[in-house]
Amino acid sequence: MPTRPTIQLLRIPFSVFLSPIYFFALSETREINVIKAVLVFIILHLLIYPASNGYNSYMDRDTGPIGGLEKPPPPSKQLYQVTIVLDLLGIALGFLVSPLFGLLMPLYIGASKAYSYRGIRLKKYPVIGYLTVILVQGAFTFWLVWYGVSSNPPDAVPWKPMLACAFLIGGFYPLTQVYQHSQDKADGVITISYLLGYRGTFVFCAVMYAIAWSIMAQFFISTGERNKLWIFSILLIPVIAWFFLWLSKVWSDPRQASFRNTMRMTWIASISTNIAFIILLIQSYLD
Repeated sequence: MPTRPTIQLLRIPFSVFLSPIYFFALSETREINVIKAVLVFIILHLLIYPASNGYNSYMDRDTGPIGGLEKPPPPSKQLYQVTIVLDLLGIALGFLVSPLFGLLMPLYIGASKAYSYRGIRLKKYPVIGYLTVILVQGAFTFWLVWYGVSSNPPDAVPWKPMLACAFLIGGFYPLTQVYQHSQDKADGVITISYLLGYRGTFVFCAVMYAIAWSIMAQFFISTGERNKLWIFSILLIPVIAWFFLWLSKVWSDPRQASFRNTMRMTWIASISTNIAFIILLIQSYLD
C-alpha cells in the first residue's frame, strides 16, 4: 500500500487546477459519450496528472513549498514505482477510450517526463520549458479530451479553443513559479518567471490572459454564442480582482509573491473557470 507521504506527493487535489481545460473541451463537444467522458476524466485527473506530479517531486526532491503542499515530505523509491503504475494504468485505460487515444498517452507522459527528468530537464530552460507546458497541458490536453469524449469526432480540429487553452495555461503557469525563484535557481532551474522577475511575471501573465480572452471572444462571437462569452467574462471577475490586488502587493513588496498568495490565486482561478465551463457545458447540453 502507498504510504501517506507517497499519496501526498501525488497531489491529487492539485489536479483540480487543470480541470477547467477538461470542462471547456467537454462544453465544445457536440456529441458526448458519457462513459468515455468519465473514463477520460479518471485517466487524466486521477492517474496521469498525479503520476506527473509524483515524478516531478521524485526528481526535484523539494524541501520548500511546491504546488499544493507547503511542507512536502521527502520522496521515496515507492513514489517512483507508484508513478510508473499510474502511467501504465492510464495508457491501458486510454485504449478503452480509443486506439488513437491510447497511443497518444505515452506522448503526453513522455513530455511530462522530459520536463522533469534530470537527464533532459526541459524545465531548466525558461522558454522551452514554458512552451512545453502550455502546448501539452493547454492545447494538446484540450484536443485529447475533445477527441476522447466525442461519440463521432468531426474532422475539423477546433484550433481556436485549443489556442485559447494554451494562452490560459500560459497566463496561469508562471504565477505558480513566482514564489520558487530561489529554490529553482539553487537547483539549476531558470524558469520563465525567474527570467521575467516578480513584476515582469505579472505583466506577462496579464498579457497572456488578455490574449486568451480575445481568442475566446472571437471564437464565441464567430459561432453566434455571445452569451457564452458573457458567462465566461463575468466569472473571470474574481480572478481579475485578486490578480490585480496581488499585483499591487507584490509591486510594493516582493515578499508578497509567496506560496500562500499563489495558492489563493490558483484556487480562485480554478474555481471560477471551472464554474464558467461547467455552466457552458450545461448550456450546450440544454441547447
